[in-house]
Amino acid sequence: MLKEIKHIQATADLLYSEKEVEAALDKMAEQINVLLADRNPLLLCVMNGGIVVAGKLITRLNIPMTLDAINASRYQNQISGGSIEWILKPGTTLKDRTVLIIDDVLDEGITLAAIIQYCLDQGATSVYSAVLADKILDHEKPVTADFIGLEVANRYLFGYGMDYKGYLRNASGIYACKEYDKETIS
Repeated sequence: MLKEIKHIQATADLLYSEKEVEAALDKMAEQINVLLADRNPLLLCVMNGGIVVAGKLITRLNIPMTLDAINASRYQNQISGGSIEWILKPGTTLKDRTVLIIDDVLDEGITLAAIIQYCLDQGATSVYSAVLADKILDHEKPVTADFIGLEVANRYLFGYGMDYKGYLRNASGIYACKEYDKETIS
């Protein structure tokens, strides 16, 4: 597996450098600080991909907030999505809270839509979402993120929380795999 990971990493296209991603995170944080200033939001980090984005964002936020996690996955470290598996639900009550869901990438939007609905079903008064990368698709998604860092082509990505078979989340940039295009892995 390590040979495959090294090959993917060595042949990938750099879409956004670390500097560009950090600037996008700065912009997202500014927008969140303004919109949610008096809302006392509960930030829900979508595990595992959202961990890098959430960690980078919370240090930029100057608003009162609390943090919890949720894990609803369609990929389970694979390169194509299946049905949603609920792995972790938040321990914090969502009733009467403003919730900000933080994730790495908005791909098809199926998982994010399910998480938003879950939050509303649990009594959240309002639900916002923040994604570092929003994939440009040729069709409409069931949900749109409220805070978007960067738009990306519909390619298989890794870095800043996004993974290739569970690896490369820690890459300091956003990369696209040359080996895969969405038509062959969906």
